[in-house]
Amino acid sequence: MLGLLTVCSEVGAQEGGTLADYSLEQLADIVVTSVARQETRLSAAPASVYVIGGAEIRRSGAATLPEALRLAPNLLVARADAHDYAISARGFGSTLSNKLLVLIDGRSVYSPLFSGVFWDTQDVVMSDIERIEVISGPGATIWGANAVNGVINIITRAAGDTQGNQLVVRGGQGGASGSLRHGGTLGAGGHYRVYAKAVHRDDVASEGGQGQGTGWRRRQAGFRADWEQGGGSVTVSGDLYEGTLGESSQPSTTISGANLLARSVRSLGAGSTLRIQAYLDHSRRHQPVGSQRLDTADIEVQHDLRIGARQRLAWGGGYRISHDRIRSSPWLRVVPENKNLRWANLFVQDEIRLADTLRFTAGAKAEHNVYTGLEWLPSARLAWNAAPDSLLWAAASRTVRAPSRLDRDLRVVAGANSDGRPRYAIDGGPDFQAETARVIELGYRAQPASSLSLSATLFYSDYDRLRTLELRPGLPARFENRADGLARGLEAWASWQPMRGWRLSGGAVVQDIDIGANADSRDRSGVAGLAANDPKHTWSLRSAHELAPGLQLDLSLRHIGGLPEPAVPGYHELDARIAWQARPNLELALVGRNLLHDKHAEFGVPGLRQTFERSLTASAILQF
Repeated sequence: MLGLLTVCSEVGAQEGGTLADYSLEQLADIVVTSVARQETRLSAAPASVYVIGGAEIRRSGAATLPEALRLAPNLLVARADAHDYAISARGFGSTLSNKLLVLIDGRSVYSPLFSGVFWDTQDVVMSDIERIEVISGPGATIWGANAVNGVINIITRAAGDTQGNQLVVRGGQGGASGSLRHGGTLGAGGHYRVYAKAVHRDDVASEGGQGQGTGWRRRQAGFRADWEQGGGSVTVSGDLYEGTLGESSQPSTTISGANLLARSVRSLGAGSTLRIQAYLDHSRRHQPVGSQRLDTADIEVQHDLRIGARQRLAWGGGYRISHDRIRSSPWLRVVPENKNLRWANLFVQDEIRLADTLRFTAGAKAEHNVYTGLEWLPSARLAWNAAPDSLLWAAASRTVRAPSRLDRDLRVVAGANSDGRPRYAIDGGPDFQAETARVIELGYRAQPASSLSLSATLFYSDYDRLRTLELRPGLPARFENRADGLARGLEAWASWQPMRGWRLSGGAVVQDIDIGANADSRDRSGVAGLAANDPKHTWSLRSAHELAPGLQLDLSLRHIGGLPEPAVPGYHELDARIAWQARPNLELALVGRNLLHDKHAEFGVPGLRQTFERSLTASAILQF
C-alpha cells in the first residue's frame, strides 16, 4: 500500500536486489521502528514517513549520506560546499539546521554545540544500509527534545546479511572513494562484519570560478556483530574515523572520533519485549575558530507490552551525559570552555484499538536538560482505516528545541577594553529559553489500484520563542527568544508501476514559512546567517527501469524553488545511472550528476557561494 516506499527489507538483504521488479503489495510489508520506537507496519503508521531502501540508495549511485537523503521528497537537501549541507524538513533550512534529530542504528549524532548535525563527520558503507526512515513532523514524544520538524533514522543491515567479501570503488569528476568489507560467522550463532572506507572529494569552484579549498579527505573503519538466540538478540558495533576538511581561505579543519554501541532485545513472553541500549561516543574537531572535544555516554531502556487484545504500551527512560571541552580562538569564545551536559527522560506511549478500524495513540515524554530544566513533550494520534487499502490519520503534538551551547555560552570578541579585558560583539544569551512548536497534521495513505499508491500530509506548525539576535545600545548583542513563526504546507508522494520491471515515483512539497520578530525586537539574526532560508516548493520524479536482464537505468529529476534570503535562484537538475551486471558477482555503473546545466548554486551568499558542475562517475561493486 505504500507510495512512499521503494524497497522492502527482504529486497535490501540482497546485494543485487532490483526494486523495479517488486510489486507494491510486497513493498507494503515493510516494518518501521521510528514512529513508535517499536515495530509497526508502515501502511499502519499514523505519521508522515518516507522510507529510503538500501537497493534504492545503490541504484541512485549515492556515495554519501546527504546524497542518499536527496531521495526523500519530504527533505530539503541543499549543498553549500564540498562537505557542508543544509538539510531540513518543513522549513528552517540552514547549514546550522537545528530542528532535525538524526540517528545511526539508534545512536544519536546530535551535537549539543548547536543542536544540529555535523554531516561531514557522519558516514557508513552505503551498501550496508538496510533503510533510512525519514519522518517529517515532530517525534519528540518518542525521541525527545530537538525532534521538532523531523527524525532521520539510518538503519544498517544485520551482520548476517553482509557475509563474504565486498569491494566498492568509485571515481570520476569531483573525487573518488573505496570501501572493503568482510563478513563471517561467530560462535553461538553469531555473525560479524568489518569494514574500511576512504573518501576524497575535490575542491568546488565559487560563482567567480576560483577554487575555494573546500575539498576533503576522510577515512573510516568499523565492525558490527549480531547474535540471535532464543527469544532475543544482541548487537555490538563500533566505528572510528579521521579526516581533513578544506575551509575557504582558512586553515583546514581536522576531525576524528570513535563510537561503541551495545544493544540487547529480549522477548519476555505474552507480547512483552525489553530493549536495553548503551553507547559511548568520542569526537574531536579542530577548526580555525576553535577546537572541541566531546565525550558522550548514553543508556536507555524500553519495555513494550500488550494489555489485552486491543492495547499496546511502550514506556521507558534514558540518561545521557556529555563532557564538552572547547578551546576558543582569540575572536570566538565559548564560556565556560568546559561543561558537563546531562539529559534525563521518562516516556510512555499507549496505543488503543477503539474499534477494528480505529486506533488512538497518546503519549508524553518528560525530559530534563541542564539549561531549562524539565520539558513536557505530549502527542496524540488517531488512525482510521476507512477501507482495507487506505489510512486516514490526524495528530497533535507539542515539541521543543532545548538551548545549545552557542545559544547560551557563545562570545564573539570585537576587541579589547582599556583595561585589557575582551570587548564582545555577542555576549551569549544567559536567559535563552527552549523554542517551542505546536503542530497539527492530517494525513492520508492509500493504494487505489494494485499498481498505484500514494501518501499526502497537511501540516500546520505554530512556533514560539524562536531565536533572535538582539541589538542592545552600548552593550553586546544577545541571543533571545523574540520571534514567532508559522509553517503551513502539503507534502505528497506516489508510486506507479506501469509494467513489470519499471517503477515511477514522485513527490512534492508546497510550504509557506512565515517567521516574524516581535514588535519590541531588534533582531539581526538574518545578518548573522542564523535565519532560515526555505523554498516555497520542491518536486522530484524518479524512474527505475530494468531495460534487460542485468541492465538497469535510473533517472532522477528534481526541482528546487528559489531561496529568499540570501537569494538563490531556483533550479532543476537531472541525475542518471546505468548499471550492468557484468557477472553474477560484479556490477559496473556510470552515474551522471547535474546533467541539465553546466553548473548551479544551491545555498549561500551571492558572489561567495560555491557552484556544482555537471559530472560523471564510474563505479564497480565486486562480491567475492
